[in-house]
Order: sequence, then C-alpha cells, then structure tokens
Amino acid sequence: MMIFLQQRWQSIDWSQSASQWLGLLLLAIWLWLAWPKEELLQLKRDKALQSRLFLSTLAINGLWLLNASITAGIHVHFLGIVTFMLMFGWRLATLAILLPVLFFCLFVMQTPFTLGWYGLLGYALPIFVAYLIYCKVYQALPHHVFVYIFGAFINAGLSIVIHILMWSSWLWLSGAYSWQYLIDNYLLLMPLLGFPEALLSGMAITFMVVYRPHWLFDYSDKQYF
Repeated sequence: MMIFLQQRWQSIDWSQSASQWLGLLLLAIWLWLAWPKEELLQLKRDKALQSRLFLSTLAINGLWLLNASITAGIHVHFLGIVTFMLMFGWRLATLAILLPVLFFCLFVMQTPFTLGWYGLLGYALPIFVAYLIYCKVYQALPHHVFVYIFGAFINAGLSIVIHILMWSSWLWLSGAYSWQYLIDNYLLLMPLLGFPEALLSGMAITFMVVYRPHWLFDYSDKQYF
C-alpha cells in the first residue's frame, strides 16, 4: 500500500488554473451554506457515531478504489452516497465525503486541484439532490418500511445517473471532451451502473433497518412500522 501511495504521489499533477480555483471557491461556499453545525455537536458528544462515521468513510474510500479508469477525468465506480446520506444526514455526509474525494483526486485522478469541481458536481450536489428526492418520497408516499427501503433503492440508482450527468457536463464545458465522445464512452454506462448501485445501497439499508436501525439518521421503527 505504501509503495502504491509513493508511486502515485510522485506522479501527481500539481498544475492549477483559474477555473479550478473557481471550483474550490464554489465548493467552499456550498460547504458554508450546508455547514452541519448541529450534527457536528452531536458527533462531538457521541463516540459511537464518531466510529461509524470513520469506518463508513473508509468503506466509501475503499469502494471508490474499485475503479475503472477509461481516460483522464473519466472514472467508473460505485458511489454509496445515498447510504452515506441516510446514515448521517445530507449536511454531515457532504462534509465527510470530502475526505475520500480528496484521496480520489490525489491518488486516482492525480489532479488535486480538481477537488473543487469534482467535489461539488460529482458528490455535493448529487447528495443534495438525493436528499430532495428522499424528502419528496417522505411527503408523498405512506410511511412504511418497504417504501423507505424501495425509496433508497431508487434514489441510489438515480444518484449515479446524476453524478455522471453533472461530471460529464463539466468535462464538456471545460473542453476536455466532446459531447459525442462522452455519450459513447461515459453516459451510456448509466443504465449499467444504476441497477448495481441501487442493489448495493438497497441491501445496505435493508440490513440496517432490520439489525441496526439506530445507525440511520432519522429512521424510526415507530414511524415506519
């Protein structure tokens, strides 16, 4: 592992541009708007929550390392962000997800200054959209455990679609690739990745609903059973 990290560190591209600094600024503004003040206070008091967040962040990092790199800037892997959001709430999940995003930008993409755009478009905004979908399901459908699980299943599948669409839009707008190239080599993967992503997250949420309901951010047996 150390040899892998050393080799990756030596090949990191530290170049930067005005657009990358703009991305970092916009990401910082988003974090300021979404700052999880109450969740951080709870995290400070709850040792078990600290352990869950640490281990979950490591699990997300490991999941992303199961990555298929197509070309520079185009990487294919499962996300796990809906499960992460349902466990810790969208605000704390948005903050905590930056650690694996930074690791990914450093050692996989090898362009650390893409952190701003990749963190914002690839993860922060998809987590927020997943939260909005979760809220809509909560408001519009009956409060039943199967609705909760199936909603997480659908939401997870949509999350990878939103992730790919947002990141593809940036790659196109930045001039890195033509839209036709992205359609032929990246966007066509959405249906192939959507179902496995939904299945993995659905299985994880089902396990927690049955065996560890207290791990979920706002789930309650009294409300859903």
